[in-house]
Amino acid sequence: MRQRGVALFLLLAAILVTSGCSVSPTRIRRADAVVAERVQRTLDCDRPDHCAIDSPLLDAARQALADSTEAEPVHVVTLLNDSEAALVARLNLIRAAQRSVDIQTYIWDQDDAGQLVLDELLKAARRGVKVRILADQLFSFGDQALLERLAGAHENLQVRLYNPTFHEAQTSVAEFTAGIVCCFLTFNQRMHNKLLLVDDAIGITGGRNYQDRYFDWDDEFDYVDRDVMVGGPAARAMAASFETFWHHRRSVPLTHLRDVNRHILDNEAPTPWPAPRYAHPQRVARVQEEAEDPDWLDDALVSQTLRTGRVDYFSDLPAKTEQPQQRSAREFTAHVMRMVGAAQHEVVLQTPYLVLSQRAERLFARLRQGESPPRIIVSTNSLASTDAFAVYALSYKHRKRYLKDDGFEIYEMKPHATGPAQDNADASADEGPAPTPAGHAPGRHRVGTERGLLGSRGNARRNRPAPLTTPGRRFGLHAKSIVVDDDFAMVGSHNFDPRSDHYNTEAGVIVYDARFASELRDSILRDTQPENAWVIAPRQQGSLSMAIGDFSASLPVFDLWPYRYATSYDLKAGCTPMRPSDPAFLSCYTPVGDFPDVAVSPKLIYTRLITAFGAGVKGVL
Repeated sequence: MRQRGVALFLLLAAILVTSGCSVSPTRIRRADAVVAERVQRTLDCDRPDHCAIDSPLLDAARQALADSTEAEPVHVVTLLNDSEAALVARLNLIRAAQRSVDIQTYIWDQDDAGQLVLDELLKAARRGVKVRILADQLFSFGDQALLERLAGAHENLQVRLYNPTFHEAQTSVAEFTAGIVCCFLTFNQRMHNKLLLVDDAIGITGGRNYQDRYFDWDDEFDYVDRDVMVGGPAARAMAASFETFWHHRRSVPLTHLRDVNRHILDNEAPTPWPAPRYAHPQRVARVQEEAEDPDWLDDALVSQTLRTGRVDYFSDLPAKTEQPQQRSAREFTAHVMRMVGAAQHEVVLQTPYLVLSQRAERLFARLRQGESPPRIIVSTNSLASTDAFAVYALSYKHRKRYLKDDGFEIYEMKPHATGPAQDNADASADEGPAPTPAGHAPGRHRVGTERGLLGSRGNARRNRPAPLTTPGRRFGLHAKSIVVDDDFAMVGSHNFDPRSDHYNTEAGVIVYDARFASELRDSILRDTQPENAWVIAPRQQGSLSMAIGDFSASLPVFDLWPYRYATSYDLKAGCTPMRPSDPAFLSCYTPVGDFPDVAVSPKLIYTRLITAFGAGVKGVL
């Protein structure tokens, strides 16, 4: 055992020595020269507008900018609940761009969704539009050959990776481990922002990354997610934020990455840019057509757009862990907290990870202690629906505090929720029979996850969802949204957890419009309905069991008592949905266990173990 420890130490030390050095200025200049010689410069358009298509979305944003004054801003806002509309809106805006497209993202995969958007961006660059992509390194473009092609794809297309591990685009398991050992704070801080900005006039922000499962395109596991599209003065704040990130020292050009630099210098001839190869070309063709279909755009997007006044875009500063005492580094986090803290009668919160930061815990405790505490409704994941079981384990540990001390009403998403399943079936109607809870969907299984460091490539297999007792395509909640008092609402990337609070940079918009707040509230509450979620409520148990459970939960480790204060309930047939505080609740709801629909598996065992021993790792998950 001692020899193994010494060997591991020597391995990590060797990685730190060999991988810790940045690329020399000489090699960077050589690679830049090679790229400059190879880069494509030919344009497909010679018109001043760079052959942009007409877009009612961009036109509305430009009109809002024209109508705005400093005292009275005007915005157009569209809630993007539907995944297909969210993707079509992106394609339409990219094709309508006349000057620039800027994108920030946490994940960029090379599946159908990732290839499609990347191909559209390259076409925009070839038209003459300036395109910039800033992606977090740990989860994006993990292919040196692809990055080499991107470096020379076109002079109008620039790509940078945020916070690369050991100055490389790809991170091995050993390098991942070494990064945690040598420089945890730097390695642990990721860019979680999501933004698509066109012509500094209109932007999309929210929870979606560029991967099939964020657009209902995965064959086995898809996310229930949400974005918001905003046109008007808030787009200027988006532009300023993007510029700050783009020019930060953690945003690294491709030729400065050791492995990509080596790939560029070692290959004499560049590989031609290949045509996309889609797993489902008919589905891709459909959204490509919809992106220029006026009737489709009007029905799915234009008719859903609100014209309103104040909208604020906020973003944390890059590398915010380096500035723990500077509030400006956590601008968005601070605004989210203030927004919730001002609640008078209701907070509706949707988050995939119900693990509160200490700041959030204090905030909700303060709300609970008021004379008339607001109602707190929480929509989140169950173990059956999440792909971040380690985080769920800590949420499970603190159920009593959330329910009794904070007064939360908690609804955990069912993996085969009827609402998302029907949405997916409607979107896939022209591709043949859509997978439903009654049947299993064949096809590849995506293993990526957005959950912090535990979602790394090195242990992505561990973060696959837990096996279920029932077959069929499943859904997991990924949307991050808050509605306060039916007056204003937030849609963004913030999960309201320690990682979002302290480590990752986050971004989003706050819309001060009761109509928007009502629409968002309805969307979240749909996910809490009995066909879509289980209710978490106190279990019926003896006083001795409850006393032992309280003692066990109070321990920082060794919390081994298997009976939690609360469990999952499902509505009985013929009953009307009601709140857990209703005296008739137990007559209309039946307990279905702490982990309904989850098969006995290592995931179930891990969840129990992390509940017992993992209380000290909240900020890492």
